[in-house]
Amino acid sequence: MIKSLHKQQNKLAESKHQLEILSNGIFKNGDLPKFKDKISETNQYPLKSEKLEILQINVGYMCNQVCTHCHVDAGPDRKEIMTKNTMLQCLDVIKNSNIHTVDLTGGAPEMNPNFRWFVEEASKAGIQDFIVRSNLTIIRANKKHYDLPDFFKKHNIHVVSSMPHWTKGKTDKQRGDGVFSKSIEALKDLNKVGYGKPNSDLRLDLVYNPSGAFLPANQSAMEQDFKKALNDDFGIQFHNLFAITNLPISRFLDYLIASENYEDYMYNLVESYNASAVKNVMCTNTLSVSWNGYLYDCDFNQMLNLPVNSSIKHISEYNEALLYKRNIAVSQHCYGCTAGAGSSCQGSVI
Repeated sequence: MIKSLHKQQNKLAESKHQLEILSNGIFKNGDLPKFKDKISETNQYPLKSEKLEILQINVGYMCNQVCTHCHVDAGPDRKEIMTKNTMLQCLDVIKNSNIHTVDLTGGAPEMNPNFRWFVEEASKAGIQDFIVRSNLTIIRANKKHYDLPDFFKKHNIHVVSSMPHWTKGKTDKQRGDGVFSKSIEALKDLNKVGYGKPNSDLRLDLVYNPSGAFLPANQSAMEQDFKKALNDDFGIQFHNLFAITNLPISRFLDYLIASENYEDYMYNLVESYNASAVKNVMCTNTLSVSWNGYLYDCDFNQMLNLPVNSSIKHISEYNEALLYKRNIAVSQHCYGCTAGAGSSCQGSVI
C-alpha cells in the first residue's frame, strides 16, 4: 500500500513537472504564444463548456500494453483502479443527467475487476452511445477475455479500438512485439459476431495515432487506406477511422524531449493552429472522470492534474447547473487539439 501511494505521489509530481515544461518552455527560436492568448485573438477566451453530453470515465490506468505514445502512461504496473463505490457515483450521474454518451477508457478498461458489472448496470440507463475504448490485444490476452466480443454485443457496446497501422512493423514498433497479430485476431473475433459490418448497428471504429513527431494525415484518406489494406489482407471490416494528434504529455512528451523533437513539434502545432477547430474541441461537451472520481475538462487535463474550474470537483458532488458554462482549463498542450483539422477522442473535429 505504501509503495503504491509513493508511486501515485511520484506520478503527480511528474504531471506537475510536465505542466511546468509546457507552460514555461524556453525555445531557441523564441517563446511560443500562450494558447489562451491565441484563442483570445478570435474572442474565444475564456473557452467555455457549452453543454454536457459525454461522460468519459477512466476506470483505471492498468494496461496489458506499454505503448510509446501513451498520454496516460498506462501499463501492467499501474495500480490506480476505480472502485465499485466510485462507479456507483458515476451510475447515479448517468441515470439522472442529460448525458447521452458514456465513454469508458483506461489503461485497458476491461482490466478493472468491476468492468463487466459496471457495463451491465450502465447499459440499463438507456444511453444513446456506450463506448468502450479497447486496445484489442486484451481480447486475446487470456481465456477470461475471449468472450468479450459476445459481451460487447449483448450490451450493444460501441467498440473503439486502437490500431496504429495496417502493417505489422509499424504497429509493433509503436505498441510492442506481437501486438499486431493479436490485434488482427481480435478484430476477426469482433467481425465474427457482427461488429464492423457495413449495415451492422454494432459499431467498430479504429483509432490511429502518429508513430512520431508529426501530425496525422487527412482522416478520410487514411480511413480508405486502412479499409482497403485490412480487408484485402485479412478480410477485416470496420466503420470509421479516428485520427488523433499525439499531445505532448507523459510518454510522448518524454519521447519528444529525448529525441530533441520537442521544440519543432510544438512549433508545428502552433503553426498548424486552426481557429475553426476551437469551437468543436471535446472539452466543450465532455466531462472527464478520473479513476478516483475527480473531474476534469478532458482526459489530457486529467493527466496533467488540471482540474475543472468549478466548485464541483468530484463525481459525488455532480451538479450540472454549476458545471455548465464553466471556464475550461487550458495550457500549451491544447494546441494539439486545435492543429490542422483538430483532434478529439472522436478524431478530427472539422
